[in-house]
Amino acid sequence: MDLNLHNKKALVCGSTQGIGWAAARELASLGAEVTLLARNPDTLAQRSSELPTPQDQQHGYLVADFDHPAQVREAVAKKNDFHILVNNTGGPPGGPAIEADIEAYRLAFNNHLINNQLLAQAVVPFMRQQGYGRIINIISTSIKAPIVNLGVSNTIRGAVNSWSKTLAMELAKDGITVNNVLPGATKTERLFGLFEAWAARRGTDAATEAEKMKKSIPAGRFAEPHEVAAAVAFLATPAAGYINGVSIAVDGGRTNCL
Repeated sequence: MDLNLHNKKALVCGSTQGIGWAAARELASLGAEVTLLARNPDTLAQRSSELPTPQDQQHGYLVADFDHPAQVREAVAKKNDFHILVNNTGGPPGGPAIEADIEAYRLAFNNHLINNQLLAQAVVPFMRQQGYGRIINIISTSIKAPIVNLGVSNTIRGAVNSWSKTLAMELAKDGITVNNVLPGATKTERLFGLFEAWAARRGTDAATEAEKMKKSIPAGRFAEPHEVAAAVAFLATPAAGYINGVSIAVDGGRTNCL
């Protein structure tokens, strides 16, 4: 099985912490030259220096705030020779869909769908030229079963899923695959922030909310970021060349649908 990413270049978004950082490390460990994309230059510089270099890769970073798509466009215009694109950014605040402000929907749409489109348009020409491309979107299991009190996220993630499937059909002939990885409850700042928010809404505490969710997971535990990253890395490899247009849940069996 060919899992070698030597001479492949990867752009990983939202990659200074959580699942994005774990994905960057996994790709680098397989030999890819990784470019991190996030908004804090100091953290990016530090993280870039910490990436594995088994093939003596020269890793780097680009700076952009996903709240401002123009910054993303400008950043990727400087460097867009990537074989692998990992689309990843933090999810919108929790809460019921009906209570969400219109601005929350607009911001989430920019953060997820618009930025994904800008990045894809920037990197696909090079992927086509190389005859090798992997676009991997880190979304959520909510595209299969909407999650209570994540109204904005459920809505926007669904749009990204449809975009991804459409792109998969359009680009397959060029040797480019487009797939989604759907993390379940994973040990990240995002997850524990949601527990705090849910606790405040329900008059409980974060530990109670965490335990409630853990009991709903057949595996009986939360995922480690590197477990989600392993799925991302596999989809980036030559071995996954005929896997296209799919959404893979990494959730310990929690999503209660086929």
